[in-house]
Amino acid sequence: MILSSERHLFDIPRDICYLNAAYMTPLLKAQVRAGEDALKRSSHPWEIGDGDFFDTAADVCRLGAQIMNVAADDVAIVPSAGYGISTAARNIPLTKGQVVLVLEEEFPSNYYPWSEAVAKTGAEVVAVQKPAGDDWTNAIMEVIQQLDGRLAVVSIANVHWSSGAVIDLKKVSRACKEQGAALVLDLSQSLGAMPIDIADIDPDFMVAAGYKWLLAPYSISLLYVAPRWQGGVPLEGSWITREGSRDFSRLVNYRDTFEPGARRFDMGERANHILAPIFKVGLQQLLSWGIENIADTLGAVNGRLAEGLMERGFHPIAQEFRCQHILGVRVGERGPQLLELLKKANVSVSLRGDLLRVAPHIWTDEEDEEAFLSVLSSA
Repeated sequence: MILSSERHLFDIPRDICYLNAAYMTPLLKAQVRAGEDALKRSSHPWEIGDGDFFDTAADVCRLGAQIMNVAADDVAIVPSAGYGISTAARNIPLTKGQVVLVLEEEFPSNYYPWSEAVAKTGAEVVAVQKPAGDDWTNAIMEVIQQLDGRLAVVSIANVHWSSGAVIDLKKVSRACKEQGAALVLDLSQSLGAMPIDIADIDPDFMVAAGYKWLLAPYSISLLYVAPRWQGGVPLEGSWITREGSRDFSRLVNYRDTFEPGARRFDMGERANHILAPIFKVGLQQLLSWGIENIADTLGAVNGRLAEGLMERGFHPIAQEFRCQHILGVRVGERGPQLLELLKKANVSVSLRGDLLRVAPHIWTDEEDEEAFLSVLSSA
């Protein structure tokens, strides 16, 4: 179902054309109110009870799990994508000669943890080279076949962060299982904007930064840990993840056992009394719109923008390889000049390499589309 613009739910001035959700999404007005309420409550700590350290965080995990189609106990709260990838790198064993496969020009959060891990073990990081035609799936599959017997981990996204090119994760997952390799996903540029069935894909770990398509404030994100890894080692030795931690009177009765499921992988202070309530409202709104409806709506917007761009002589990546919510447009050396023209017209997009990255959201309306295309017509 195509949704109508929900611009009124956001504080976006009429003269601002914000097509940059892949960079950061603005908070809803309702989230701002929730944040104000949380700040006021934090000024009265005597009103914060024991249950407040657990209940809102549990709601965030439950709502996030609905978006992923997994059990709430399989979801942990972390501060960032890098934290989630580092958790995976700490738990997946590597030996000398093995390979961790990533994408060329991958976002740094999905590179540095593996770089550090292979330096300690004698394994190596191999990058799938950027395909000329944006068919990342086949490029990945070819390298997986070449690495038969050496492949330990495939750590990828399902939407390339700069171009919006989509990857068939089910196909990659099957190939990983055939070789006994782990699959680690960074879905920061897709979870919340396109339907993704994590249970069906069955990765080992999955992380998504919250402040992009999950409508979260900065510094709170979601990590999925497959049940087969839930006995692993967390990055932090937090008290709140331990069994019996709800009983504050017995916290000094130290114990090695953790709460069940993915709780052990939660960040310290996961009960953030300010960020968690804001995140909860954002997740509720996403589920109210419906992820499939969001994807269809943004696909329609980007379809119109792509058509308008081609009429003006620009070259979006081929429709068969792009996701619905991010539109990568090749602009070559003109990128900085075009970006400056757009900024002067209060049109916000991102420049990533030789690509303009256009990322509308549910607030985008016809005036935004016209404003964007008008600037590029003059260029």
